[in-house]
Amino acid sequence: MLARKTFFEAVRVSLFDGVLKRRQVIGLTAILDRVGVAAGIDDRWLAYMLATAHHETGRTMQPVRETFAKSDARAIALLDSAFDNGRLPSVSVPYWRRDAEGKSWLGRGLVQLTHRVNYENMTLATGIDLVSRPERAMEMAVAADILFIGMQTGAFTGRRLGQYFSADHEDWTGARRIINGRDRAELVAGYGRRYLAAIRQARVE
Repeated sequence: MLARKTFFEAVRVSLFDGVLKRRQVIGLTAILDRVGVAAGIDDRWLAYMLATAHHETGRTMQPVRETFAKSDARAIALLDSAFDNGRLPSVSVPYWRRDAEGKSWLGRGLVQLTHRVNYENMTLATGIDLVSRPERAMEMAVAADILFIGMQTGAFTGRRLGQYFSADHEDWTGARRIINGRDRAELVAGYGRRYLAAIRQARVE
């Protein structure tokens, strides 16, 4: 069991500049509650998933759209502008533009799920129909399922938590490959270590 009051007090200081907002607490709680479905999960796995959500959501701990826009239309406009001005050099096809059915496959969730094929893969992995309704990735419970299942099974990039954290091995920076190559790997690793310290402090009590 995790002493949640102790956990929240620890992360408030180490990761949230001394202030935890209500929505951040709600998001952290949803992720901790999801651990109950995955009993026996390694504390390092949980810490790295928390760190990933922390980074990918701009530490709001709430499901967000790519660009942090409040609507799909605004996110699409921002992405179009960035693409047209050459600020997305790694993108060859603007995946966020609405398809023939009016759906956009822009990034959503606690982890930025992008491209139709990834929505299809996570539909199969979670049993939640994200193809008919991609916007469901913005629901907290669904976003938590995507976070856990994607990172544990390797559904995002083929890399999974067990490759980086095992009984005789841990690689906090390499684990970033589960999500996005080496982008901000050291930063996310730092978050992960601080979350692990909070988890261990809460476990002791």
